[in-house]
Amino acid sequence: MPTYKAPLHDYRFILHELLEIGQYSELPGFSDAQEDVVNAILEEAAKLSEEVLQPLNQIGDEEGCTLENGEVRTPKGFKEAYQTLVEGGWPALTADPNYGGQGLPNTLAVMFNEMVSSANMAFGMYPGLSHGAYSALINHGADELKDRYLPKLVTGEWTGTMNLTEPHCGTDLGLLRTKAVPQGDGSYKISGQKIFISAGEHDLAENIIHLVLARIEGAPEGVGGISLFVVPKFLVNDDGSLGARNGVRCGSLEKKMGIHGNATCVLNYDDAVGWLVGVENKGLRAMFTMMNEARLGVALQGLSQSEAAYQNAADYARERLQGRALTGPKEEDKPADPIIVHPDVRRMLMNARAFNEGARALLAWTALQGDLAHLSSDEKQREFGEDMMSLLTPVLKGYFTDKGFANAVEAQQVYGGHGYIDEWGMGQFVRDARIAMIYEGANGIQALDLVGRKLAQNGGRAVFAFFKLVDEELAALEGQGDLGFAAAPLKEAKAQLEEATSWFMENALKNFDHAGAGSSDYMHLFGLTAIALMWAKMARISAAKAKTGGAEAEFYKNKLITARYYMERVLPETGAHLARIKTGADSMMALAADAF
Repeated sequence: MPTYKAPLHDYRFILHELLEIGQYSELPGFSDAQEDVVNAILEEAAKLSEEVLQPLNQIGDEEGCTLENGEVRTPKGFKEAYQTLVEGGWPALTADPNYGGQGLPNTLAVMFNEMVSSANMAFGMYPGLSHGAYSALINHGADELKDRYLPKLVTGEWTGTMNLTEPHCGTDLGLLRTKAVPQGDGSYKISGQKIFISAGEHDLAENIIHLVLARIEGAPEGVGGISLFVVPKFLVNDDGSLGARNGVRCGSLEKKMGIHGNATCVLNYDDAVGWLVGVENKGLRAMFTMMNEARLGVALQGLSQSEAAYQNAADYARERLQGRALTGPKEEDKPADPIIVHPDVRRMLMNARAFNEGARALLAWTALQGDLAHLSSDEKQREFGEDMMSLLTPVLKGYFTDKGFANAVEAQQVYGGHGYIDEWGMGQFVRDARIAMIYEGANGIQALDLVGRKLAQNGGRAVFAFFKLVDEELAALEGQGDLGFAAAPLKEAKAQLEEATSWFMENALKNFDHAGAGSSDYMHLFGLTAIALMWAKMARISAAKAKTGGAEAEFYKNKLITARYYMERVLPETGAHLARIKTGADSMMALAADAF
């Protein structure tokens, strides 16, 4: 039976020592995020995740969701757990106080969401998608729509979805066929079919608020003719009570490799009543508010499955007796040594640990930039925050989920044959992690977005700002000889990232296939370097704190050990990525299509 323990010490270190969120106390939301309050929230979130959600993870995987007469039943215990979540006020954590929210910064919410996802990824998708719907509505909806739908989305009494994909189109949304017919009273009749709709139908909440992409009759073809609509499962009366069932039904549930506890639905819209969100034919712009938030949420899922798998593999490695250490017996009173003495087992565990702690720091740092982009009164700070969020979203989504899956596989490998047996739970981590590489834009699409759009935005302003950030950290490391293990590899990785960026600028415009051929390697090169930047910052803090001794000295010493491992054993992968980028597309594109 797998277990999970929230890494509270690491959360406190990141928030209070690495990010120093107390310095933003004059900003809305941060003013309420005092250290004692934040720590108390984290502790309560840990209890919810460890005691309520994690015990349901295997149950959800084994039972899955069922469809009966158009109604979906979630696995045993999910409905009660969701009610506990709502009663605790968790869905309202970062929402606007004008609609019943607590208004706390998203920097804190990513840690709450990591805990929930580590404990039970399938369950966490229900409230996670609701917050995405909330974000799209609060940013683009008319006041009437906000007043009608947001209060109960904020409390969690209602949940939300995003409806993009259709049977004939996934990433290429310009092909979508779902139509919207104006009714003359401000409403529209929505007809069509959507597939792969996570949490599209369930029994956790009394209403589900669907956000649906559709094409108004007569609208232009392609993405320039797409609009966004809010389509509730049950119509909502003027007094807020629920009215008639709307014309949207779950036609079937997908049979999936993983995340069985989340209902992935085919939704059929048959003259369902909906209302326009934002401006006609500008629906993608509104939906991207939701999609970008969802992509960071998926990045978090990659991290969460890596963390959960790592914790269980580390526990197993400390307990499983198998063979003797290469340097001689370590526990002579036992018939064999625990497998954690073996270097290759250590390699797999350290790969995951170094990623988890570095990725967690980078995710929180990126979330902070998003908070500052929205809340800061400093124009330059807002611009920098927006640039970092835009630049790093595809990096985090793509790289974190690639590595999250790889780490779950390696954690499974630590178990040997037991890792292949269901009761140990490692197979579920692998299967659940796999979807994160696919949905919310497959990772190849994220890489193309990074290379094809994000690098060139505003004349490359964001990527050059990132390079400057690394240079500032390298300057801070100068003269600290005991941190040379961090400074030199970071400097080399940054130089390789710059070289790769320049190579694209010089070669991609001559042949766009060069950009496509190297985009995934570039995304990984960027992810490795960005995490290295976080490890350099954490090493600098930890080196100073470790010298002071005290009860927490061991924590900082372990940080330094893990930082060294990352710089020495993980970061050199940047060289291979650069080498592949510079080969271009010629050998990749040489075979004729019918030769495959």
